[in-house]
Amino acid sequence: MKRGPQKRQRKYLSADGLLRCVRATLKELDIDEDDKGKKGGDEKKKQGRRAEISKSGCAMSAVAMFSLKAPSLLSFDKSSHDKIVANNLKTLYGITKVPSDTYMREVLDGVELEKLRKIFPAIFQSAQRGGLLSRYQFFDDGYLLALDGTQFFESNNVYCQNCCEKHHRDGKVSYYHQMLAGAIVHPDMRQVIPLCPEPIMKQDGTTKNDCETNAAHRFLEHTNEEHPRLKLTITADALHASEPLVNSLKNSNYSYILAVKPGKHKTLFDWIEGLDLEEIKETVGENRYTFRFINGVPLTGSKNSPEINFLECKAIEKEGKKEVEREFTWATDRKITKENAYRIMRGGRAKWKIENETFNTLKNQGYQLEHNFGHGKDKLQSNFAILMMIAFLVDQIQEAACGLFQAALKHLGARRTLWERIRGLFYLYFINTWEDVFLALGGTIELATLNPNST
Repeated sequence: MKRGPQKRQRKYLSADGLLRCVRATLKELDIDEDDKGKKGGDEKKKQGRRAEISKSGCAMSAVAMFSLKAPSLLSFDKSSHDKIVANNLKTLYGITKVPSDTYMREVLDGVELEKLRKIFPAIFQSAQRGGLLSRYQFFDDGYLLALDGTQFFESNNVYCQNCCEKHHRDGKVSYYHQMLAGAIVHPDMRQVIPLCPEPIMKQDGTTKNDCETNAAHRFLEHTNEEHPRLKLTITADALHASEPLVNSLKNSNYSYILAVKPGKHKTLFDWIEGLDLEEIKETVGENRYTFRFINGVPLTGSKNSPEINFLECKAIEKEGKKEVEREFTWATDRKITKENAYRIMRGGRAKWKIENETFNTLKNQGYQLEHNFGHGKDKLQSNFAILMMIAFLVDQIQEAACGLFQAALKHLGARRTLWERIRGLFYLYFINTWEDVFLALGGTIELATLNPNST
């Protein structure tokens, strides 16, 4: 049977290629380990099997756990002792030995975040080489990057030195972790391409809580360092439409479309109220829009306030048989015209893809972002979140560009069903390649090589 063009693997954008990239980049974790020299013989004997598992092996095992959507670290550890699972971890993930759940936590708790973030630009380059990135170009000069924060851990009892704290009126203290995530999005693309998230946690040597605004400054700095030639338009909620952050965006040569609200930006709205704004009405399909805009107004009342362009949109949109009225307001550095008001509106509203397509997927579609896989004493909670985001990035690129993945998803109808079937094959059959997995799940099982356990 001849395989159709829609069911071919892409060299850089298949599971095999992407996971090979992850594995190669993680090898850098072992460089410091090698420089420190060998551990003493007695200690090595005492640690036994665990001493032979490197940092990269522990990190790759965590990526495999999140890739397979395992329900817990313990269940992943127990299943790895099965010979079929051990074989498949080796052939599909390049993992020869799986650490125990305790040892994985111990090792990953001490891994520096900067080491893990190198994986994201490495995969991003694969997306560029494979031609995927071109499909996300939105403005003539670049791409939309949606930015938002989310909480992924909270407890009254479990905490580490990097936890932020909430002090309640009754005297109780709760501990939490958040992260600021950014992803390249396009209004017409369901899939997103996340960059490395920025953990929101107490920074070394500080006693005050970290916050989303501080994390946004760090995120912009890291993004500029890792992608110096990438032209971005940042879209974010009203929290980020502040004078310091707008100036940071300007210094980073990034454009922006930031939500503004009367309650948060009173000076701006007071200023707008007394001005004559240009107006345009536009109909797109069954949807009707009224735009009002003005260029060159101050964002704040300070003498050094950045100058922004203001866009208001009143929308009447058809949802099924109902018409829904919505209203939006943004500040942008892009000059607004009657010709581009609709496009700027679409760019601003694409911000919701970081909430819907990223956080909602991570929390509710098998990845279990809010599940406590292990808290640790230092960086474990944040490292698990970053490694989960790596697994999510690999899935998103496959879903956007890999024909075999797309055929399997279309055949099964839902992501959750796809994850369940992948785990089913993973536990029951000896598998040589990811190609065999997706051929089997895409309705062409006769083309796949799957060997059941005959013993």
